[in-house]
Amino acid sequence: MAEINERILPTPTTNTSLEFRCGGFDTLPNVLDYAAQGETGFNFFNLRGEVDRCLPYSELRTRALELAGRLASKLERGDRVALVAETSPEFMITFFACQYAGMIPAPMPMPVNLGGKDGYILQIRQMISGARAAIAVGPASLNEFLTEAAETTPGVEVLDFETLFALPDTGVTPVPSGPDENCYIQYSSGSTSAPKGVIGTQRSVNANLTAINRYGIYAHEGDRGISWLPLYHDMGLIGFVLTTLASQQSVDFLATSDFVRRPLLWLRIMTEMKSTITYSPSFGYDLSAKRSARAEPGSIDLSSLRIAGIGGDMVRPEALNAFAEAFGPFGFDKNAFAPSYGMAEATLAIAFPELGADLRIDEVDMRHYTRSGVAQPASAVTSPEHRRGFVSCGRALPEHAIEVRGEDGAPCKERDVGRIFIKGPSLTPGYFSDPEASAAMYHGDWLDTGDMGYTLDGQIVITGRAKDLIIINGRNIWPQDIEWAVEKTEGVRSGGVAAFSVDDGSGERIVVVAERRGMNDEALAALKREISAVIQNAAGAPADVILARPHSMVVTSSGKLSRAKVRQKYLDGAFDEFKVDASADAQRAVGEARV
Repeated sequence: MAEINERILPTPTTNTSLEFRCGGFDTLPNVLDYAAQGETGFNFFNLRGEVDRCLPYSELRTRALELAGRLASKLERGDRVALVAETSPEFMITFFACQYAGMIPAPMPMPVNLGGKDGYILQIRQMISGARAAIAVGPASLNEFLTEAAETTPGVEVLDFETLFALPDTGVTPVPSGPDENCYIQYSSGSTSAPKGVIGTQRSVNANLTAINRYGIYAHEGDRGISWLPLYHDMGLIGFVLTTLASQQSVDFLATSDFVRRPLLWLRIMTEMKSTITYSPSFGYDLSAKRSARAEPGSIDLSSLRIAGIGGDMVRPEALNAFAEAFGPFGFDKNAFAPSYGMAEATLAIAFPELGADLRIDEVDMRHYTRSGVAQPASAVTSPEHRRGFVSCGRALPEHAIEVRGEDGAPCKERDVGRIFIKGPSLTPGYFSDPEASAAMYHGDWLDTGDMGYTLDGQIVITGRAKDLIIINGRNIWPQDIEWAVEKTEGVRSGGVAAFSVDDGSGERIVVVAERRGMNDEALAALKREISAVIQNAAGAPADVILARPHSMVVTSSGKLSRAKVRQKYLDGAFDEFKVDASADAQRAVGEARV
């Protein structure tokens, strides 16, 4: 008799008897206790687009409680558990076991393009040490990496998931985390030299889950989430594990690495499961749009999607327009776009736009902005290279507030660009084991985000990170403007450009590192001249151009470009590049452009 392979069925979208509840919990154990009374849960899809594993919330609770007893038999209450955030049931079970045992999980990234093995080990070593972890846990395939990373932190034991789940239970009764206790340590994506551990408390986290569900996404019965975001990142963990759980939604997960290999699989699963909510940084929509020609007729239907959120990085209007144009014929409604603003220090979200409204793109005259710091609207005579579209990210959630301040600390007028401050019940009390950084972050009740932006009709518009701003001869230049302009140059790899400034002792100068495709010397020299002209036109200043080999950029686990690390790589002389006299080329290129 032929062997019959049973298909694993995903969890249902709605519960048959459990009453829908939209947040309002005080601890994560209470969140899971309630959701476990229904039939919804988490589903994990493989690269073939099939449900590989299924974890109903009822099973998640049972297994988390069992593991909590084993953890309580081995560790002390309040101990930290460094936990590799693999997109798997094992991660979910361990994370919630910590909640039921009164322990604090510190999620760490999977090794996805973090600068190679050495770069990955250094990053998780900083996290294990910074969290003062008692144990470090991950899949067996990463045992070697975890062991090497933990060597410098005395007393840390490395366990794989199988070994962790087999720990003896000596009968110690676990005590769940209470409302006034810590929930997790959320590490920054590592875009700066050393990641900081953001403390999430049970109160601050649940305040954000409730605000997002009730006033951000307006969650309702019948919603179903889908995500490929890394669970180490706040948008993946808080957005699609905790927020969805707090409204009893079923969620379909695709591993980040599988999305990168097959971006259209995200949309195919969305089609099959009739997903209503998803989120992605701009590059996820951009990558999908670029692969849209491969979509077979009838394979994609996005008509069920009511929220296509954008967050985690600067919103790129071009990427959203490309996605809307590519998938409009497949049922996508461009009004589903919901650009939002938030950060790990606010748990996740601080501002949401009006759902279903047109995407608001504010076209700004960048020449005026760099001179005055005012986001003056572009006029009909503003040339394309001097205009830039900034996307409005909505208003602060109820009980939260956003304020833009100038250098003197006073609130800015509308369209004046300044530093963004936030306050509200979702904010972190600080960074774990870093009182100096915690104190520096707060000004009274207000948290300094480090972001720059302006207000427009009561909504917040983000222009960039303050630390990334390039200042040349008193002019403010955003690195994104240079990077996006250079990316359009034929021969430059998309997403492979980093712009920053360095001080060589005689003043600040701009450096641009661009990944190039394989070319002969003559073609590379021509490309460098063209890039130099593009930069001069976009920034009004010359730059040193470095043509680097493909995959030279350093990105964080959430896919953000780490300019700080690319800059350090440049200062270390680590780029294997084709060298040309940049200053001479810049002058010649500008001259050629004027002829």
